[in-house]
Amino acid sequence: MAVLAVQHIRKMRGGAQGQLMLASDGRLYVVKFRNNPQHERVLANEMLATRLAAAVGLTVPETAVVEVSGWLIEHTAELEIDLGRRREPCTAGLQFGARYMGGLMPGQVVDYLPEEQLGEVRNLREFAGMLALDKWTGNANGRQAVFTRTARERKYTAVFIDQGYCFHAGEWKFEDAPLRGVYPRNAVYRGVTGWESFEPWLSRLENLPAETIWQAAAEIPPEWYGGDLTEMERLVERLDQRRTRVRELIEAFGKSGREPFGGWKK
Repeated sequence: MAVLAVQHIRKMRGGAQGQLMLASDGRLYVVKFRNNPQHERVLANEMLATRLAAAVGLTVPETAVVEVSGWLIEHTAELEIDLGRRREPCTAGLQFGARYMGGLMPGQVVDYLPEEQLGEVRNLREFAGMLALDKWTGNANGRQAVFTRTARERKYTAVFIDQGYCFHAGEWKFEDAPLRGVYPRNAVYRGVTGWESFEPWLSRLENLPAETIWQAAAEIPPEWYGGDLTEMERLVERLDQRRTRVRELIEAFGKSGREPFGGWKK
């Protein structure tokens, strides 16, 4: 079931031009619209990849289908898409929503931490697990994360956001390359000493019931991918089959010129 957007808060940064909105359940969501500049399928990618990440125990935002009414768009000047030479109103209807992580006070959510603070992130080991997920889903973009904490906490927690370019964005294909889908800073992989560093997430991914993947796909509104169920079925089938290649893809990154796994035991 969808939640209803009731108030616009502010525009978010990023290529998909998401909007921070308050929904009828009292929660804040980062909402991405069907007519975003990247591709309509970005919404389907966000829902599917985020729910698969959650299924293997990775820290990702809760997802929701958010209904945005034509009335709210008509009465909110900020709800528009910038297409360069022109602007157009956001499309009304069912949109993708990711629960906004952290509070609205400065410092509670940041997208960058200095090197010395990265080592204090509570769940830094999860970057290895997210690498496995990104290689599985063929993320064509760099890995993105935000770091959140409450006003009383000293340490941050990493939350993995923006799965829109999994499955190669709107193309729904897999073009594997060692440096795709990885975090730009090697510091998050410094603790990788062997295959055990990818656990428990890698084994969970490899043994995830196929029914879990199919169920996640079935909950995606068909209008987010043009209603082509055959294409969605083909994507899920390929995704299920690719799990046997994840270790190979991780190894390719490890052997790349980035040399990310400096602590890997020979």
